[in-house]
Amino acid sequence: MRAESVVNGVPPSLPRVAVIVSRYNPSVTDRLCRGALAEYENRGGHSRDAEVFHAPGAFELPVLAMEAARAGRFGAVVVLGCIVRGQTRHDRYIAQAVADGVTRVGLDTGVACGFGVLTVNNADQAHARAGGKKGNKGAEAMAAALDTAAALAAVRNGLPSPVVAVGAPDKAGRG
Repeated sequence: MRAESVVNGVPPSLPRVAVIVSRYNPSVTDRLCRGALAEYENRGGHSRDAEVFHAPGAFELPVLAMEAARAGRFGAVVVLGCIVRGQTRHDRYIAQAVADGVTRVGLDTGVACGFGVLTVNNADQAHARAGGKKGNKGAEAMAAALDTAAALAAVRNGLPSPVVAVGAPDKAGRG
């Protein structure tokens, strides 16, 4: 079961979303993107309201996300990428820079950001998280961005929280 957003029993209208996708590791990032767009449509969104932009690599995701957030055209931004561990520490520096940059986008602009950047040890782990046995982290990033956008709208408008998580991930659960 997936998370659903509900306000007084009625799903809220969805914001326009910018989906920023790294071109690195396209066998994974293309699947993450398809998962994100499918989640948007599953929640009642129209494909015309989710615009996809391509970044050369993961490092460029934050600057494109910032520009999308500042443009005023989108109520949420989703970033998607795949960083595979290599023989040096380079992957860790990139991953930290991307995570910090996307966090800054949300904090500096107030626009909801979904983080779907995989940091994996190998290709098998990446494919498992891009529509394989571990789900699709692109879909999860879209869900998080939409739920955050709804919660932000509630806070800004003095309304109760509109997000009711059904089937949300619970790695700490005992059953």
